[in-house]
Amino acid sequence: MKIDELLTSRHVPFQALHHPPAFTACRMAQMLHVPGQEVAKPVLLRTGRGYVLVVVPANRFVDLQRIREWLGEEHVEMACEDEMDQIFPNCDRGSIPPFGSIYRLHTLVDDSLAQDEEIVFQAGTHEEAIRMSYHDYEVVEHPLRGDFTYHGSTV
Repeated sequence: MKIDELLTSRHVPFQALHHPPAFTACRMAQMLHVPGQEVAKPVLLRTGRGYVLVVVPANRFVDLQRIREWLGEEHVEMACEDEMDQIFPNCDRGSIPPFGSIYRLHTLVDDSLAQDEEIVFQAGTHEEAIRMSYHDYEVVEHPLRGDFTYHGSTV
């Protein structure tokens, strides 16, 4: 199911945004003139119990040690692109949406992403994004929240 179809079927308001091809969350933020703090960047992680999707702001990096501690897992690593292709077959490579539940994954979201009223994220392609309220995102996805990141460069 495409993300816009999911949101429409649940009567969730959103704005579809079209932009030139962007292959990173930071680049998409620049093209759309959106602060990196408001761009939800999904990161697929492999754990000893399977995969988990961690959603962080584009201007931050995933702290794997914090994730290990939070999950109580000794082995947590970034998944490779081939693994992402298998789990997200209907998405362009590297353009996964922040809705792990659609793909039967647990979703963790960094607390810092909840600080803004709206989030923007890739909608499964490198040319499409969606803007929606963070509150509505939580209502639809039911992510687990925690402090999973450290500051990166500013976007």
